[in-house]
Amino acid sequence: MSAVSAPTKPAISGFERYLSLWVALCIIVGIALGYALPGLFAAIAAAEIARVNLVVAALIWLMIIPMLLKIDLGALGSVRQHWKGVGVTLFINWAVKPFSMALLGTVFLGWLFRPLLPAGEVSSYIAGLILLAAAPCTAMVFVWSNLCEGEPTYTLSQVALNDIIMVFAFAPLVGLLLGVASIAVPWDTLLISVLLYIVVPVIVAQIARRVLLASGGEPALDRLLAMLGPVSLAALLTTLVLLFGFQGEAIIAHPLVIALIAVPILIQVYFNAGLAYWLSRRFGVAWCVAAPAALIGASNFFELAVAAAISLFGLNSGAALATVVGVLVEVPVMLSVVHIVKATRPWYEQRATT
Repeated sequence: MSAVSAPTKPAISGFERYLSLWVALCIIVGIALGYALPGLFAAIAAAEIARVNLVVAALIWLMIIPMLLKIDLGALGSVRQHWKGVGVTLFINWAVKPFSMALLGTVFLGWLFRPLLPAGEVSSYIAGLILLAAAPCTAMVFVWSNLCEGEPTYTLSQVALNDIIMVFAFAPLVGLLLGVASIAVPWDTLLISVLLYIVVPVIVAQIARRVLLASGGEPALDRLLAMLGPVSLAALLTTLVLLFGFQGEAIIAHPLVIALIAVPILIQVYFNAGLAYWLSRRFGVAWCVAAPAALIGASNFFELAVAAAISLFGLNSGAALATVVGVLVEVPVMLSVVHIVKATRPWYEQRATT
């Protein structure tokens, strides 16, 4: 049984061809609107449960439900053939990423950039980076996987496995790296995020998929996916405007601090994505799994990181600011990783002939 429906792939639209340009414009618009209309964005930001913003959650639904519609849950057993890809991603997420971020944060913020940062906040910034790296992304990886034409059943299985591990490993891992005896895990944020971003969208998508296949077959599903494609992209860009709008005033008030904190995050993303991609190639993992493996290995569960930073260090702490910088970096940088893995697919697949 095929895990995914296989509609004829449409030609890339002019809008999608210039996606990088739209992303850049959304960043600029978001910062400008956030600075000009702080009250509006504060009101939107206040619509949250357990620090999970409901407006952003709705937009993420619009982004990921079209991807989840492609998945046949009855074929999830086929993910066993991708066990090497699962192993690579688990290794990167849990054995490499948190420790490499602690090292990069110490080198860049604790040493190279220390004279340029506010006195007394350096350790807090580093703690925020560690919190950011200690939790793999939950929802947005479906978007990245879809954009790079990754294997959706692998992506869903990997996200579910990471969520299970995160329940048990997040607190001990953060406690080890921060050198504290105990960590107050924001369980409400963790559980509500998993419920909103994984459980409910999967159920909605599977019900819709079954209804469509029962009433109109594959053609009806293909038509719906074609209609939802532009909606998904529009939701992605709107999310970007909101994320930068929420921090518009802070970006304009503290551009140097934010830029310096972003440096180790950028290096971290490209390092982990590159390592996961390279290891996948060395172990003979199919490209359709290696591409999302690289993206899952590099991305972060920023909702949990922000909530944990606020819980541990306070709303106005350097740790909270560092996790917010991770939020701002996430979308544009992960889109660049999508572009890289797609552009290098011929090189990746040469392994079969060399």
